[in-house]
Amino acid sequence: MTNFLIKTLANAGALAVAIWVLADITLTGDNTGRKTVTLIVVALIFGLVNFVVKPIVQLLSLPVLILTLGLFTLVINALMLMLTSWLADKMDLAFHVEGFGTAVLGGLIISVVSWALNMALPED
Repeated sequence: MTNFLIKTLANAGALAVAIWVLADITLTGDNTGRKTVTLIVVALIFGLVNFVVKPIVQLLSLPVLILTLGLFTLVINALMLMLTSWLADKMDLAFHVEGFGTAVLGGLIISVVSWALNMALPED
């Protein structure tokens, strides 16, 4: 349970960095508290999408992943971020990713920041 909470907070931190760096990834809200709650819910959705959908997509795209030496992972990460944005919209959350190019850059930023945070945070 603690590991799940730490991974969710790391995802929230990585999403916050992507929102801060890229103008076309937006998180809006009335106040800071509302934005924080929305960010944590979006991080939960993002974690769930990465846990459930991403392995299936990676398995189905295995030949392309091998052919591109893993670079197709950037496209998969972008698709997962766009799916998260779509799900957030369906849940009336104020999170939006505008365009595939932004999703690719956002996915790259989120991957790097999430990796760094997971390395810095304790395992247990």
